[in-house]
Amino acid sequence: MRRLVIAIDGPAASGKSTTARLVAQRLGYLHIDTGAMYRAITLLAIEQQIPLRDIERIGDVAQRTKISLERSESGNRVYVDGREVTQEIRSTAVTKNVSAVSSYQVVRDVLVREQRQMAEGGGVVLDGRDIGTVVLPNADVKIYMVAQVSERVKRRRLELEAAGAVVESWNLEREILERDRLDSTRAASPLRKAPDAIELDTSDLTIEQQVQFVVDQAKRVLERRDE
Repeated sequence: MRRLVIAIDGPAASGKSTTARLVAQRLGYLHIDTGAMYRAITLLAIEQQIPLRDIERIGDVAQRTKISLERSESGNRVYVDGREVTQEIRSTAVTKNVSAVSSYQVVRDVLVREQRQMAEGGGVVLDGRDIGTVVLPNADVKIYMVAQVSERVKRRRLELEAAGAVVESWNLEREILERDRLDSTRAASPLRKAPDAIELDTSDLTIEQQVQFVVDQAKRVLERRDE
């Protein structure tokens, strides 16, 4: 079976990362969590006490940092220069600041180049906000995932509580809506649906239904190629 490039885009907490990871498992593909890569750079900027408006210094961090993703049964493990940061990149501080860091063109240039290299040869599932529009506009399958804000708040709250954080739903809703605004209005690669992407509203779907939908789309592409 030919190996495809699958792009899954969408706003925060729409379900794209979990779906991408499970689709990759089903198909035997590599899951490339591009959001985790931007979070890793944000974490390093915070740790090094670099002002988050200092684009030049943050760009330098991106240039000299080696980010790697390793598959595990529970999902990707994220490493920066050999140090695992899988949990650290999900902190509240990183979540609040990753939109700003990911808007910097110098950071995007570095990470997009790495993401394209990872995708060479196919057999990958990438999720993010500009995969189908900028990173891999020729992807074989493009999915744009959306969900009602109330459902996205619920998912993010459960995710944070599982990590031991206690958060208020009203505050999470405010953060998610602000993240949407920043991602959609940034000058560099704004969040938007690719013209040829298939929109999937996950508000009332189970994870298994979401995964099956994407797998079915991939199978249709493969079947058309074999005709």
